[in-house]
Amino acid sequence: MAGALIQREQVLLGHRCASRVSYPSVWDLPGGHVELGESEPDALVRELAEELGVRISRPAARPIARLRLPTKHEPNVQLAIWVVTEWTGQVTNCAPKEHDDLRWFGAAELPALALAHPNYRAVLAKAMAAGTPARPGE
Repeated sequence: MAGALIQREQVLLGHRCASRVSYPSVWDLPGGHVELGESEPDALVRELAEELGVRISRPAARPIARLRLPTKHEPNVQLAIWVVTEWTGQVTNCAPKEHDDLRWFGAAELPALALAHPNYRAVLAKAMAAGTPARPGE
């Protein structure tokens, strides 16, 4: 599972270290694996605290998307993605062995990025639209 942190019409992505076995040297959403006996929402809360040093409320809404991850060893793995617009704490790279950079990106910057999943562009556009408050009169 992963969280699409949205702030001022930008999404936070982490650049995966070149040494990572899975998806090296690409931009990815923060998140990780669900541990035994843990729910996906609880895993999201834990992973964002571990990787980014932020605290979020346990999401009550459904994920904005579920993507199938093409892996040789686990062919049925799905990635649930939640939109996160509220958190406490300063976003910090607390997992430098996983991500060598954290950066905020606007929608116009996404097409030029090497992303971890081919469907991320569409999902991130949807997440950014869902996470951006409507302007008065809309």
